[in-house]
Amino acid sequence: MRSLLVLMSLLLLFSCSEAKVHNSHTAPDHGAWTQLLQKLVNDNGEVDYLGFMAHKEELGAYLQTLSDHHPDPEKWTEEEQLAYWINAYNAFTVKLIIDNYPLESIKDIKRWNIPFLNTPWTIKFIKIGGKKYNLDAIEHKILRKQFNEPRIHFAIVCASISCPRLLNEAYTADKLNEQLDKQAHHFINDLSKNRISADELQLSKIFSWFSGDFTKNGTLIEYLNKYANVQISPDAKVSFLDYNWNLNIGQ
Repeated sequence: MRSLLVLMSLLLLFSCSEAKVHNSHTAPDHGAWTQLLQKLVNDNGEVDYLGFMAHKEELGAYLQTLSDHHPDPEKWTEEEQLAYWINAYNAFTVKLIIDNYPLESIKDIKRWNIPFLNTPWTIKFIKIGGKKYNLDAIEHKILRKQFNEPRIHFAIVCASISCPRLLNEAYTADKLNEQLDKQAHHFINDLSKNRISADELQLSKIFSWFSGDFTKNGTLIEYLNKYANVQISPDAKVSFLDYNWNLNIGQ
């Protein structure tokens, strides 16, 4: 009986240590991710997934770097943390696609026949600092919850045509604000994502799904006017376009 109690205690200790998050005191270098993106993603954000499959070892090495460097809020700047989690979301999304390739849409990836739980965003395949995450956790529990930054919605990419383009360089702390502004301007003025005139808006459903993120400090139109090439009337008619979940594939 005593030996059984000892064994149970050891198992409990082991499980607790596995669940513990091990923070890294320094942010990793994202240069390896930039090298892959510049080779395999064009300026329109189209992704060569076959190319990523051919460079699976390099991608795996970068993902291991991310796994070994869980952000430490006490040591890392907010920009370092934000750049890290955006890169992690995008890089692990690419891994999810190539691990299940070929497929027409990320939504074709299924694990169980359970409604609402059977999505690619709920699969816990990401290991960082000894803890397992899914894409939903990175997006909703970390990026949206911990950072007051709506521009993340133009930076994280769900491998689909209607998503923002995948930037073909890693996000870095020193360039983060410039990169996020660049992505916001590109996405909002991209006619394949939004159709904007002074009096009528046909918008990406991203602005419907996450409307609260864009209206914390004003109206949606006020937010859009910070980046739109057209000055939008406060009374403009708003509707939302269908979302194309087909893969953002390129050659």
